[in-house]
Amino acid sequence: MSGRIDDQGGSPGRYGASATVEIDPRSVGRVGVAYNPVTDGDADPGEIVWTWVPYEENDGRGKDRPVLVVATEPRGTVLAMQLTSKPHDDQYDVGIGSGAWDSAGRPSWVRLERVFRLHQDGMRREAVALDAARFALVAAALQKRFGWRAGDAPAVARRSGVMGVFRRLFRSR
Repeated sequence: MSGRIDDQGGSPGRYGASATVEIDPRSVGRVGVAYNPVTDGDADPGEIVWTWVPYEENDGRGKDRPVLVVATEPRGTVLAMQLTSKPHDDQYDVGIGSGAWDSAGRPSWVRLERVFRLHQDGMRREAVALDAARFALVAAALQKRFGWRAGDAPAVARRSGVMGVFRRLFRSR
């Protein structure tokens, strides 16, 4: 994914069939949130990737920024949440601290109200996998806010025992 330029000379995810689009998190139905990062060039749940993110005004402007992939959809697209380095302490943001996705080492927040559908060809690069504990915090917040639950995970996640953690986490709510 590193260094991609789209077919219109801009950031991947900005135009065309692979454009990143904001979606209403209440309209996507059952979402299976499962931690399954695999460093293979594709975006997987638990990974932070870079893509074009439209501004909230939805006026055609936006910028390349990190997003946390939280789920894979059956058609191959992924659902991702916007990250921001601006401090937020309201109920719609989850603090995840700092990591390699921010070269300045600033702490980040996941914006629960900004959900995006991404195409594998619409991302510029993988940044890093978020650790399972911080991903679980985001997953719990998504479950509380939107009713999203841990879904069927790929075999890699089942073998690692991560699904057991998610099942216990969501069963207790």
